[in-house]
Amino acid sequence: MDALELKRDGAGWRLCLNGDWSLASMGQIVQELAALPSPMSGTLVCDWSHAEHPGMGPVWALLTRLAELGAPMDGPEHVPTLVVHHDGCPPDTLKLLQTLTRAHHALLDVPPAAPSIEGGLDKLGRWAVLQGTEARGVLEFFGRIIEVLGQAFSHLRALRVPSITRQIYETGVLAIPIVSLIAFLISVVVAYLGAQQLSRFGAVIFVVDLVTIAVLREMGVLLTAIIVAGRSGSAFAAEIGVMQLNEEVDALRAMGMNPIELLVLPRILGLVIAMPALTIIADAMGLAGGGLLSLVQLHIPLPQFTARLREALAPTTFWAGLIKAPVFGLLIGIVGTYRGMQVRDSARELGRLTTMAVVQSIFLVILADALFAIFFEQIDF
Repeated sequence: MDALELKRDGAGWRLCLNGDWSLASMGQIVQELAALPSPMSGTLVCDWSHAEHPGMGPVWALLTRLAELGAPMDGPEHVPTLVVHHDGCPPDTLKLLQTLTRAHHALLDVPPAAPSIEGGLDKLGRWAVLQGTEARGVLEFFGRIIEVLGQAFSHLRALRVPSITRQIYETGVLAIPIVSLIAFLISVVVAYLGAQQLSRFGAVIFVVDLVTIAVLREMGVLLTAIIVAGRSGSAFAAEIGVMQLNEEVDALRAMGMNPIELLVLPRILGLVIAMPALTIIADAMGLAGGGLLSLVQLHIPLPQFTARLREALAPTTFWAGLIKAPVFGLLIGIVGTYRGMQVRDSARELGRLTTMAVVQSIFLVILADALFAIFFEQIDF
């Protein structure tokens, strides 16, 4: 038996709903609804006298299709061309679904609000409040770290030396291969590009100056910080975040232990100690890469390269890069652990905050490097 039977009823239409109208017949009902003639006008009476077990899904499909059949041809502001009535004990869910349908079409008919100054100011205010809350949270977190650090120096056992050593190994020693490789390859690229340009002026020897100053002052420490931010900053956020999801941090607090002392401080101190060592290794590998390309491509022998390197070095060249390393390590450690401590509720939040930790760490590192460059220029360092 067909679920739908459309008949002429005087000047209007009569739609008889027959048989099973439960969710099990949804496929057949949708097919028959699609076969109804379109568009329709006038009055349509839906006769529910012979419909059995009407379900919410088929009823919603019927209302949606009838709205399409009677849609005005000249736009949503005109009166629909089909007036629908229901007869013969319609289901109890019909009124609810009709209300939802009207609300849905009302939302679609509402034109988007034009941008206004008030709306822009509202968004700006919300953003300012959010940033103020975020800044207050970071300052509070940093203050708790300083407080725990002061207590640790008065009670040396609170420094957790084994934990700091483990963090130095994981963030420093295990990062040596990738830091060395990246520093070596980038220095080769810089030397090669510099040689291409300087060879036009017969000043190939100044490739040594370019590599030396670029690696020791900027590239060595900056590349190291970016690699560590992606490697260790994300690890800090993920490790602490998983502990937050498993309620391990709450368990530490319940046992009277300070999570900052146990989880945050060892990671930050380990990274601050490891960063200068990694920077020195990156500097050495960067100079080695520049020296290798100078020997192979530019035919500058190692003694001449070394002699020119000493001439290019200023007393502050090496220290300008090394001074930045612990500051970069501190920024990466604080951001990674802070985002990890913020994780709540779900694994999705863990992934979002881990990604945010990496992005913000790299941004802060580059911003700090720019500020260092301006400061060093002002003091002629």
